[in-house]
Amino acid sequence: MNSASLPGPDGRPRCRWCVATPEYVAYHDHEWGFPVGDDRRLFEKLCLEGFQSGLSWRTILAKRENFRAAFHNFEIGRVARMTADDVERLLGDAGIVRHRGKIEAVIHNARCALELIAAEGSLATYVWRYEAPAPEARSPVSTSDASVAMSKDLKKRGWKFVGPTTVYAFMQAMGLVNDHAAGCDWRAEAERARARFKPPGAAAR
Repeated sequence: MNSASLPGPDGRPRCRWCVATPEYVAYHDHEWGFPVGDDRRLFEKLCLEGFQSGLSWRTILAKRENFRAAFHNFEIGRVARMTADDVERLLGDAGIVRHRGKIEAVIHNARCALELIAAEGSLATYVWRYEAPAPEARSPVSTSDASVAMSKDLKKRGWKFVGPTTVYAFMQAMGLVNDHAAGCDWRAEAERARARFKPPGAAAR
């Protein structure tokens, strides 16, 4: 999503992608690019990025509360216990994206997440190993070496709908890389938050 900046509704410069709608502005200002160490939130974002594949983030963001209701607030253990009957029920839920493969992938990935957490300690410990340094101002990109590496490893662990582009969007949103535009007022704020953040299992910076 990185690109040049534009003034938002309050006149402050923001990443160009976010100024189109109030929902995007709020998401940009309070969530996007700020580090997250909570397993539930990390799992939720990986799932929602999977649902976004082929769609716009605006579509998913507008339905986010419906997704949370449908998938038990993305509590990993509860999602992992969902069944084929739940899949059929959700295929009739107009509040979410009714794509069988993506719905089944959320449940499947929850089970994979439990295995990963048992092996690594937490989902946060695992994903933050792929943290990237703040890039210089550049043209927008959709993947990185880190997202390719994480995607490859997650697929090896059995995860679905975790291609490099999906993983890179996840990394941008969860603060593993600071992709706020060079002229965006939130770039420095996000970098300060990244500098203060101590991922689980990480040595002191």
